[in-house]
Amino acid sequence: MNALELHALHKSFGNVIALDNVSLSIPAGSRTAIVGPSGSGKTTLLRMIAGFEFPDSGRIAMHGQWLVDDAREVAAHQRNIGYVPQDGALFPHLSVAANIGFGLAGDRTAKRQRIAELMDMVALDASMGQRWPHELSGGQQQRVALARALAQNPAIMLLDEPFSALDTGLRSSMRKAVSKLLSDAGITTILVTHDQAEALSFADQLAVMRQGRLIQAGSPMQLYRHPVDEQTAVFLGDAIVLPAWVEGDIATCELGEVPVVEPRRQGAAQILLRPEQLTVSALDQLHDPAHSSVGRVTDIDFAGGSCILTLELAARTTASGELIAHRTLNVRNPGINIPALGSMVRLSTAGEAHVL
Repeated sequence: MNALELHALHKSFGNVIALDNVSLSIPAGSRTAIVGPSGSGKTTLLRMIAGFEFPDSGRIAMHGQWLVDDAREVAAHQRNIGYVPQDGALFPHLSVAANIGFGLAGDRTAKRQRIAELMDMVALDASMGQRWPHELSGGQQQRVALARALAQNPAIMLLDEPFSALDTGLRSSMRKAVSKLLSDAGITTILVTHDQAEALSFADQLAVMRQGRLIQAGSPMQLYRHPVDEQTAVFLGDAIVLPAWVEGDIATCELGEVPVVEPRRQGAAQILLRPEQLTVSALDQLHDPAHSSVGRVTDIDFAGGSCILTLELAARTTASGELIAHRTLNVRNPGINIPALGSMVRLSTAGEAHVL
């Protein structure tokens, strides 16, 4: 059974369409990430699920019960949905313990016990209970905000870019910790983020939005490897998009012959390759010329464990006699065995290309 069902949601603010016919199913216990550029409607959608905004039309159901339809609009405080905003939004005049326990029912002893459980759950030392929010690091503040949201035993947890203000290393560790915590608790989670890498690693379902519309939804691997269009491909990571001629399950392009899986069209098309599918090697190594190309290293951007090589591909003639002019590509390469600037190298592909 799905934890949440969104049906044909539409929302406008004046003349601006924020959501345009958005429908999405979110399985119980899953982690869904909603991504998109600024103004795509992802935060409006999250606020609508929380009950902070209501659609102009459309329906929302949680565990089979309607939250919003033509006859009702359930208020936010009646939805049993937890919400962690980007900045944590802790009460500055309350201690850590008081922030976590805000709104908890029961006597003082029961509250104290529940607060201790929640602090342990989010890996906060019990001695931090008497601290003030301004005395905490960014990561600690986010843990307090998460504990406060968990205090009400929510059926669904909404995370609105909760890691964006953290340092890169801390962001990664916090993301993993929060993901494990919510998964172990069996809480359905929806994350809104502008960080594509964060979304790909956090979620088991990814939803891409653009200009108020849901463009594509599915597993992160599916969307990364088989995006519906070039804009989605580029948004989800570094992409190499090349013109090609598709015959059967082979695409012929500047890089030679590349296998494709279930191409959506034959003849002239565009194919997608990810940088990790390209391999640079010395010209003296044996390669099938039909499945590789030759290029010259024109720039090296070294970054320690890896580097970006800028290659100018040599012009080539297709089997039909068509001349393909040279093209410049950026290729990710390990930080060892880097070819010399100006040297000629062979560029080979691995795996299948996706036909856009």
